[in-house]
Amino acid sequence: MAWQYIVLGLSMLAVAVVLFWGVITMARGGEYNAKWSNKIMRYRIVLQGIAILIFVVILTLASSG
Repeated sequence: MAWQYIVLGLSMLAVAVVLFWGVITMARGGEYNAKWSNKIMRYRIVLQGIAILIFVVILTLASSG
Protein backbone atom coordinates (compact mmCIF):
# COMPACT_ATOMS: atom_id res chain seq x y z
CA MET A 1 0.00 0.00 0.00
CA ALA A 2 2.97 2.32 -0.27
CA TRP A 3 1.88 3.95 -3.52
CA GLN A 4 -1.40 5.09 -1.95
CA TYR A 5 0.47 6.99 0.74
CA ILE A 6 2.76 8.56 -1.85
CA VAL A 7 -0.26 9.78 -3.83
CA LEU A 8 -1.87 11.10 -0.64
CA GLY A 9 1.36 12.84 0.37
CA LEU A 10 1.70 14.46 -3.05
CA SER A 11 -1.87 15.71 -2.95
CA MET A 12 -1.32 17.18 0.51
CA LEU A 13 1.90 18.78 -0.69
CA ALA A 14 0.05 20.34 -3.62
CA VAL A 15 -2.51 21.82 -1.23
CA ALA A 16 0.26 23.24 0.96
CA VAL A 17 2.04 24.79 -2.03
CA VAL A 18 -1.13 26.50 -3.24
CA LEU A 19 -1.90 27.63 0.32
CA PHE A 20 1.53 29.25 0.67
CA TRP A 21 1.15 30.79 -2.79
CA GLY A 22 -2.08 32.38 -1.59
CA VAL A 23 -0.50 33.68 1.60
CA ILE A 24 2.38 35.20 -0.36
CA THR A 25 -0.10 36.74 -2.78
CA MET A 26 -2.04 38.32 0.08
CA ALA A 27 1.15 39.67 1.63
CA ARG A 28 2.25 41.08 -1.70
CA GLY A 29 -1.07 42.87 -2.16
CA GLY A 30 -1.78 45.32 -4.92
CA GLU A 31 -2.83 44.46 -8.45
CA TYR A 32 -1.36 40.95 -8.31
CA ASN A 33 -3.50 40.11 -5.27
CA ALA A 34 -6.64 41.51 -6.90
CA LYS A 35 -6.01 39.49 -10.06
CA TRP A 36 -5.04 36.13 -8.54
CA SER A 37 -6.55 35.79 -5.05
CA ASN A 38 -9.88 34.23 -6.11
CA LYS A 39 -8.26 31.88 -8.61
CA ILE A 40 -5.74 30.67 -6.04
CA MET A 41 -8.54 30.07 -3.52
CA ARG A 42 -10.44 28.01 -6.10
CA TYR A 43 -7.33 25.97 -6.88
CA ARG A 44 -6.86 25.29 -3.17
CA ILE A 45 -10.47 24.21 -2.68
CA VAL A 46 -10.32 21.83 -5.64
CA LEU A 47 -7.01 20.35 -4.47
CA GLN A 48 -8.36 19.93 -0.94
CA GLY A 49 -11.38 18.10 -2.32
CA ILE A 50 -9.12 15.80 -4.32
CA ALA A 51 -6.94 15.14 -1.25
CA ILE A 52 -9.99 14.29 0.86
CA LEU A 53 -11.31 12.00 -1.87
CA ILE A 54 -7.96 10.19 -2.06
CA PHE A 55 -7.96 9.84 1.74
CA VAL A 56 -11.46 8.35 1.75
CA VAL A 57 -10.55 5.91 -1.03
CA ILE A 58 -7.46 4.79 0.88
CA LEU A 59 -9.51 4.29 4.05
CA THR A 60 -12.12 2.32 2.12
CA LEU A 61 -9.49 0.10 0.52
CA ALA A 62 -7.76 -0.47 3.84
CA SER A 63 -10.94 -1.42 5.67
CA SER A 64 -12.19 -3.75 2.95
CA GLY A 65 -9.19 -5.90 2.70
